[in-house]
Amino acid sequence: MTDQAAMARDREIIRLAFELARVVEVFVEHARQYFYEVALSGYTCPRCGGRLEMLGESHCRCAACGYVFDPTAAFQRCTACGGRVRLRICRYQCCQCGLDVPSRFVFDGVVFDREYFREHMAESRKRKREQREYLGRVAAENRSDALEPPAADLDAIPGLVEALNSLVTVPDMNVWIPFAKGFDLNRYQKHIQAHLGQYETQFDDIPALENNSRLDRIWRFIAIVFMAHAGGIQIRQQGSTILVVKPDETDSEGS
Repeated sequence: MTDQAAMARDREIIRLAFELARVVEVFVEHARQYFYEVALSGYTCPRCGGRLEMLGESHCRCAACGYVFDPTAAFQRCTACGGRVRLRICRYQCCQCGLDVPSRFVFDGVVFDREYFREHMAESRKRKREQREYLGRVAAENRSDALEPPAADLDAIPGLVEALNSLVTVPDMNVWIPFAKGFDLNRYQKHIQAHLGQYETQFDDIPALENNSRLDRIWRFIAIVFMAHAGGIQIRQQGSTILVVKPDETDSEGS
C-alpha cells in the first residue's frame, strides 16, 4: 500500500468515526430531552401553574412566568421520613434525617451547589493572590544585581547547531488542514460569552456551532483555553466535568 493510499484510508476512518460520534450524540440528546419531558410530566410551576421546561440537570424554568428553580428540591421528598430535600455540594440530602435522596430530574450528569463552589472559588483566588503577593515581596527582598552571562558559542560543541535545527523543524501539516478549515476563534469566543451566566456553566452545556460535533467540541475547548489565558473567563475541572464561569467583577484586579 502506497503512502497516499494509506493516508486516504486513514482520512476515511477519521471521517467515519466523526460521523458515528455525531449520530451517537444526537441520539443521546434526543434521549435526554425525552427523559426530561417524562420527569416533568405531571408537574407545573409552583408560582403560576405554567408548563415547565428543563434547562439542565435538575434545573428547570416556567414557560409562562420565567421562574427558574430546582425541581428536585421543589417536588421531591425523602422516602424515609417525608422531609424536604436540599442540595449539598454534589448530592441531595433530607433536611430532617440527613438521608441521601437520588434525584428524579438528573439524566446523566452531576448537580453542583453553585453557591458552595462560588464561595470556594473566591477563597481559592484570594489565597493565590496572597501567595503571589508574598512571593513577590520575598523576591524583591532577595533580589541580586543583574547578571549578564557571556554570549553562547554554538560552534564550541560539534553538532549542536544541527541538533537545534532538527528540534525547530516544522512538520508537514497538510494532512490536518481539512480538519482545521473553518475555525474562527473570535466567533467561538463570542458564542461562549453569550452562553455564560452568573454561575458556573458546564462545558458540555455550551451549544455547538458546527454540525461536526467532534470538531466543534475541540474548537470550543481551544476557545475557552484562549479566553481563560486572556482573563475573560475562569475554568476548572471537577472530576471529568469542565466548569466555565465569568470572573467576578469585584475580583477582576486579582484576576
